[in-house]
Amino acid sequence: MIRPSKKRAAVLLAISTVAAALASPVTAAAPAPAPAAAGLRWAGCATPRYPTLQCASLRVPLDHDRPAGRQISLALTRVPHTASASQGPLLVNPGGPGGSGRALAGFVASALPKDVAAQYDVIGFDPRGVGKSEPALDCGAGHFKPVRPDSVPRDAATERANLERVRSFAESCREKHADVLPYVGTVSAARDLEVLRTALGASKVSYFGYSYGTYLGAVYAKLYPDRVHRLVLDSVVDPGGVWYEDNLAQDQAFDARHKAFLAWVAQYDSVYRLGTDPAAVERRWYGMREALRGTPAGGKVGPAELEDTYMPGGYYNGYWPHLAEAFAAYAVKGDPKPLVAAYERFGAVEPSAGNSYSVYTAVQCRDSAWPKDWNKWRADMWRTHAKAPFMTWNNAWYNAPCAFWPTEPLQAPDVTNAALPGALLFQATEDAATPYEGAVSMRHRLAGSALVVEEGGGNHGIALAGNKCLDEKLAAYLRTGQASDAVCPAQPAPKPAAATRAVPPSAGGAALHGLLGFRG
Repeated sequence: MIRPSKKRAAVLLAISTVAAALASPVTAAAPAPAPAAAGLRWAGCATPRYPTLQCASLRVPLDHDRPAGRQISLALTRVPHTASASQGPLLVNPGGPGGSGRALAGFVASALPKDVAAQYDVIGFDPRGVGKSEPALDCGAGHFKPVRPDSVPRDAATERANLERVRSFAESCREKHADVLPYVGTVSAARDLEVLRTALGASKVSYFGYSYGTYLGAVYAKLYPDRVHRLVLDSVVDPGGVWYEDNLAQDQAFDARHKAFLAWVAQYDSVYRLGTDPAAVERRWYGMREALRGTPAGGKVGPAELEDTYMPGGYYNGYWPHLAEAFAAYAVKGDPKPLVAAYERFGAVEPSAGNSYSVYTAVQCRDSAWPKDWNKWRADMWRTHAKAPFMTWNNAWYNAPCAFWPTEPLQAPDVTNAALPGALLFQATEDAATPYEGAVSMRHRLAGSALVVEEGGGNHGIALAGNKCLDEKLAAYLRTGQASDAVCPAQPAPKPAAATRAVPPSAGGAALHGLLGFRG
């Protein structure tokens, strides 16, 4: 699960056909056989970094139950295999929902050992509605424009303002995409992958997904178990909590990860001058948040934007030095400029993120039932906020369009699967976006699967991020299909560095997390 970030970021159609579409069935029917797909026509789209990259487009049915009906397109990339003997396609996905996967193909092909990459056609794709796929969803321009209302609704007026924002977004999605929304969801995306398999001319495909991509892969494997060659799931969604309960679990995990960041800051008091007691440093962070309620930094960074800025630190600790410098500049020196710069780097949303957030909501709101009674949300959020104040309400408003979503929800499929070849799961014990318990839950559901744990690790997305132990186990599995449960030590925590010092783009963790984005 990944939220759009800076690195990613009307009249209701009241006609009978749209009304019928919005009232489509609320359970995921067993998939029909994938329609025959024409072979793909690949064209070179090389970049200096990925000189063999190719691109193509795939037509798939909007409604898989009506394969001869309206068609939509998926944008694809490929790094072809070079070995004389191929293990077939390896589909890669960075998560989201709403993440573009086209850039991930080149990264994965270059990050794997050469002998392993040579055996696979590494295929990236933009799922339906995403990026260069058509139609691309974009429900509401300016939804994250600063300064937003305080995420914590301390009074009725603030709660009403936030509710109006999310209700308006849901209504805008209805107005702009009513004909498409009933067909944007994980089951439809998984069925797209089966069309892709046939278009590739492959009897089986391998799949490597991060974050939400683990759930997409598990659903595909459930629908088409005999079509899976290898299955790699990294930073694993809990399939038993899709999606409301998973988000509540996220809130508590992110709070713990934020505390870990603040404890790291306290460890380097000689650099940041924010105190040596983690609890005292935490009070200073919340003091900064309170000050921004009255005077947003640079007219851009209020409490909600501050949370957006520091949330990426819960995904990747490589950002901690930059976030700590901004915190210290504001809290110690009274200088808001580094905080504004940090917001613009980590928290601000580019126009393109409107697409990824629109798909995020469309998929999550459609995949499973969300409470429609706002009193349920309010009670759950205040109860969770009391234990985990860092992002509970921010996350609530991020997902709250689902309380007003115009399509009826499906029933999330049970991904329990005894028909697969052994899958390989990767999980850090302190991951905030997909807490560790989710990987254990998935491990129990996928018979014969193996779980590789990064003990003490807190980053989200850990394979191909520089941990040699993890990467060796991934490579061995992709070579042979054999894996067993294992534990790898986490990589060392970062050291303080000047906020102006760029993270080297070649660094595995930084490169990967630039592709995965934030908000998961």
